Amino acid sequence: MSTIVFIDTRGEKIPKAAQEAVTYASQLAGGPVTAVTFGNGNGLEGLGACGAKKVIVARGVASVDGQQLTKLVCDSAAKESATTIVCVHDATGKAVAPRVAARLKAGHIAGALGLPVDGKFKRNVFSGKAQAWMQVTSPVKVISLMPNSIPIAKVEGTASIEEYSGDLGAARITVKEVRKAGTGIPLPEAEIVVSAGRGMKGPEHWAPVEELAQLLGGATACSRPVADMHWRPHHEHVGQTGVAIRPNCYIAIGISGAIQHLAGVNQSKVIAVINKDPEAPFFKAADYGIVGDAFEILPKLIEAARKLNAER
Repeated sequence: MSTIVFIDTRGEKIPKAAQEAVTYASQLAGGPVTAVTFGNGNGLEGLGACGAKKVIVARGVASVDGQQLTKLVCDSAAKESATTIVCVHDATGKAVAPRVAARLKAGHIAGALGLPVDGKFKRNVFSGKAQAWMQVTSPVKVISLMPNSIPIAKVEGTASIEEYSGDLGAARITVKEVRKAGTGIPLPEAEIVVSAGRGMKGPEHWAPVEELAQLLGGATACSRPVADMHWRPHHEHVGQTGVAIRPNCYIAIGISGAIQHLAGVNQSKVIAVINKDPEAPFFKAADYGIVGDAFEILPKLIEAARKLNAER
């Protein structure tokens, strides 16, 4: 009986969420695990530092085809006699984990927030308004881990690479073009997110928001109205209908705090709100709040961030 972890490692470097998932799987298993991935990712041996002893990779799969990847995971689970399968709770994981659970007749915990306590896993329910403890009673279980839920482990060793030799069948999805959403840190992986709303009064005023995010080593985000008005690209939209995030710090500038927005950011460890309206609903969910004009406060925050960086 063993544990495997399915991760998406496409790209120039291994995503932070993938490293977290390998760490999580290793902690669940109490030792090194087997990672399963696809594509032509680089540096897979480095997953040994997160707790992987071996990486099974299907080189011929270039896109997220749910059927192919499900077979890859199920074949790997059978080969490794795995009773626990860990995935990342992201777009790829959401396309694969439920299929794997159905095929293996396994219980599925979607969006686990950490290690189990007395065999029970905690996850968000009702759009993050509450949390529930869930237990899997089936012999095999599939666990999808929320990004930014646990710190990445650093241990000695490298992982061996094993090429997947099975037949995944013909792809049902053909990717004709891949357009990169942006060059910055992906929102689900960002530890600091600086977000702004209609209080910025137009796209021409976004430079200070981007500068503050860059100085803090974070990502830039926006509210839904901002994306709908095409002030910012839709991939920056956070909230219930956008990207759900769990950063260490979320800074909201000129955002009133509609319930749909809060549902996507309320798992942030620290929330700081800047708004000139003292009655803005967002202040009720904030750990820190500044009542004032963003155009006066942002330059002071940028100056403080520059000074902090210079002292490091």
